[in-house]
Amino acid sequence: MIPAADILNAKILVVDDKLANVLLIEGMLRIAGYTCVQSTTDPKEVCELHRANRYDLILLDLQMPGMDGFEVMQGLKQIEADGYLPVLVITAQPDHKLRALEAGARDFVSKPFDLSELRARVRNMLEVRLFSKALAATVSELETTREALRLKTLEEKRLRDQELSMAQQTQESLLPGIIPCFENFEIRAFNKPTRYVGGDFYDFMPLESGNWMGILADVSGKGMPAALLSSMVLGAFNLQFKAGLPAYEVMDKINQLLCEKSLPAQFVTLFLFVLNAAGEGGFISAAHNPSYVYRAATGQIEDLVSDAYFLGMFSFATWQSRPLRLDQGDILFVYSDGLTDAEDSLHEHFGEERLRNVIREHAPGGCVAIEQALLNAVEAFTEGALQTDDITFVIVARNGGPGISTAC
Repeated sequence: MIPAADILNAKILVVDDKLANVLLIEGMLRIAGYTCVQSTTDPKEVCELHRANRYDLILLDLQMPGMDGFEVMQGLKQIEADGYLPVLVITAQPDHKLRALEAGARDFVSKPFDLSELRARVRNMLEVRLFSKALAATVSELETTREALRLKTLEEKRLRDQELSMAQQTQESLLPGIIPCFENFEIRAFNKPTRYVGGDFYDFMPLESGNWMGILADVSGKGMPAALLSSMVLGAFNLQFKAGLPAYEVMDKINQLLCEKSLPAQFVTLFLFVLNAAGEGGFISAAHNPSYVYRAATGQIEDLVSDAYFLGMFSFATWQSRPLRLDQGDILFVYSDGLTDAEDSLHEHFGEERLRNVIREHAPGGCVAIEQALLNAVEAFTEGALQTDDITFVIVARNGGPGISTAC
């Protein structure tokens, strides 16, 4: 996570031709604790100010005389080599929102704006921006020194491993440090990358609707490239869900982002679900391997199979949510294919049948029993053989009935 002090010390520029709006936004930001806030009422000054200060966030009005916000963004694109514009636009025109996002803006706030919403969007954008910059800096440093470290002594190799360990800590910060507690549910999660950093991630988030969402994703590739794409995807998911969008719209927006920003060979498979306290909700599986639901009433396992595209491969792709219900005692099991593809010394795969048998046998004991039995089964099967893919899984058990609060 990005330290709160770094967020509050981020460089912010407020751009609006009306001084009253500038003073209002500046005052709100300073009351919220932001220490590096600048402003201008002249849009023609923005590019030079950004070239000199490299702002982490620019709050930009679109309707300005002489030079509108779209022209300002065109100028900023000439400065930002990676094409990323740290811009949050402010507009009173509904038809300008999509155009602004297509022009490179990261988010928008409608006029007349709500100060609480504006504060939340500012903080969310800064958190994602600063995390991406920190991870990109780590990647750049590691790539610069990779070849030199390869040729040096064992002591220098130890130093390289230490740096990679720091990168691992950065990657691990993408995952929840503490699994959140949701009424009537127990959650367990496990992640083991094949290298210091990998391309799998999971996350859980309460939603404004009172529901909560969970996600497990598998980014193509391994190592730092996959980790960098993972950070971008996870940050985008958090930003869009905090904006209150439904799951299918979040998928559409992130797919467009990946189609524009990722390499042609990069893509993401994922399983996304949303549930309420009664265990009712839906799921989207984007070309992901089957997930399972253990039914406590029958002892049977149901497959939740994907019928959708990969994320980030086709700009025309769309996704629709399918119904999901967990009754009391039911268990949802979501995993990356590194689990079933785990190999023994003879290159035989652990496979779906062994996985289903472990779930069926240990589900009555709950999440912890399944997790421990599965890790033991994989360890016994592989016998220490080097694995070629990340292993990640999430277990969700419905423990309470309607109106019953389950202790975490």
